[in-house]
Amino acid sequence: MAKLVVHQDKIDDVQAFIKICPFGAMVEKDGKVELTAACRMCRLCVKKGPKGAMEYVEDEKKPTVDKSKWRGIAVYVDHVEGRIHPVTYELLGKARELAEKISQPVYALFLGSEITKEAEELQHYGVDKVFVCDKEELKDFKIETYATAFEHFVKMVHPAAILVGATPVGRQLAPRCAARFRTGLTADCTVLDIHENSDLVQIRPAFGGNIMAEILTPNHRPQMATVRYKVMDAPKRSSDKSGEIVTFDVPTEELGSHVDVLRVTKKEKEKSIEMADVLVVAGRGLKKKEDIALLQELADELGGEVACTRPMVESGWFDAKHQIGLSGRTVRPKLIITCGVSGAIQFVAGMNNSDTIVAINTDPKASIFKTANYAIVGDLYEVIPKLLSDIREGKGENA
Repeated sequence: MAKLVVHQDKIDDVQAFIKICPFGAMVEKDGKVELTAACRMCRLCVKKGPKGAMEYVEDEKKPTVDKSKWRGIAVYVDHVEGRIHPVTYELLGKARELAEKISQPVYALFLGSEITKEAEELQHYGVDKVFVCDKEELKDFKIETYATAFEHFVKMVHPAAILVGATPVGRQLAPRCAARFRTGLTADCTVLDIHENSDLVQIRPAFGGNIMAEILTPNHRPQMATVRYKVMDAPKRSSDKSGEIVTFDVPTEELGSHVDVLRVTKKEKEKSIEMADVLVVAGRGLKKKEDIALLQELADELGGEVACTRPMVESGWFDAKHQIGLSGRTVRPKLIITCGVSGAIQFVAGMNNSDTIVAINTDPKASIFKTANYAIVGDLYEVIPKLLSDIREGKGENA
């Protein structure tokens, strides 16, 4: 691992040197400069400090891995009581795309109880092998038992990369398993690619979505990434089955846990913007909280839901579960109507794969118009009532 080395004899003004660091990672102790855990290795101290005052030293002993022993792209099958989460199919489609580039197989890892029958559904999505561990101890999700079963799979199969859905379960399981193998994990990837040497290219937004970070794990295996629901394209279900189901066992004594599930209370189903076919989105163009009713009226007429941008959540007008964007939800509705939304890149990244995008904004130069299929330059308080009138008129004619 690279490190920074302080050469005290090259520093004349300690306080001036300390102020170079934008993260406050340098402190003075007994007249000397010391680095703290706040250091981000940005190396500004090397570039802007006195010559030779700070030295960046590369680690000469980089860990290596025999990549030929790690083959295949694996997908963790996220499910609740055997009902497979749709993000799994999206990841299988991406896994097949990546695997074809390097001529390697696609695997699915299915952990649970009484799931063997459900595993057959995965064979309709181009999987080469579905690895199933069907045990009573895996009936309820417990992080220790699932991580142990996951670890057994990795040691048995040695996949080059593993894709996990960024669901509540996936967000817990992926980092625990990555830690067991001392490998890297990139969270919330929006783009995935792969090099010929099987290095997974993991791309995700960073610094609030202002840049796209390209991350590689060249010296460790397996490579791991989590991906949000609705980011990738799900493949069409094939009528024919392919691949095979491979069952494997984990010794019961190894599936112990410090947590016992006493009972499971099912949460009442809520309407989710991620599942809506139509969304009406509130932006800063909305003048007051009471005006949300106007957007709700339009959403109701279209059988959809109301969503919002981040400023609307920060103002307290909406709950965070209604927010679209990098720090909110990723959506892919058939129709999305943005009302007074400027079109910041962080917002657009969460909805630009929608089938049809209609944007309403008074500013003809608004960024959202670059993404929209239909651009309406006008005041939402004039446009929406007209839309409502036309929709109701159309319904009346078809009655």
